[in-house]
Formats: sequence, C-alpha cells, structure tokens
Amino acid sequence: MSTTPDRAFAEVRFLTVAEVAAVMRVSKMTVYRLVHNGEMPAVRVGRSFRVPEQAVHDYLRDSFVETA
Repeated sequence: MSTTPDRAFAEVRFLTVAEVAAVMRVSKMTVYRLVHNGEMPAVRVGRSFRVPEQAVHDYLRDSFVETA
C-alpha cells in the first residue's frame, strides 16, 4: 500500500509551542527562538505556531551530545 502525500500529511501530529516546551523541558521563549531562527520547523496558524511532533524528536536526536 503506497502512501500519498496528502495521506501522509494528514497523519502528521502538530504540537503547540507550550507542548513543545513541556516535552523539551525548556521555556516557551526558547521554543519561539528555535522557530524564528529556523532551527525547528513550524507552521503558522493565525497568530500562533504549530510544530510537527517528528520535528521535535528530530531536533532532540540531532542535538544529543554524549559526554565522557
């Protein structure tokens, strides 16, 4: 079964800035900075932003630093 782009997009789960901040355990301002700096993709809905859940997981995975 092939997945059409519309179907794949319909399955995307979006999070609010507050939800992203809670998942990452940072302030909402930090999330806004990430979005405005282009480090985290987001969709603007009216005056607010929605962040794809997968983008949050990708950001955390790519930012992970191992220490000695």
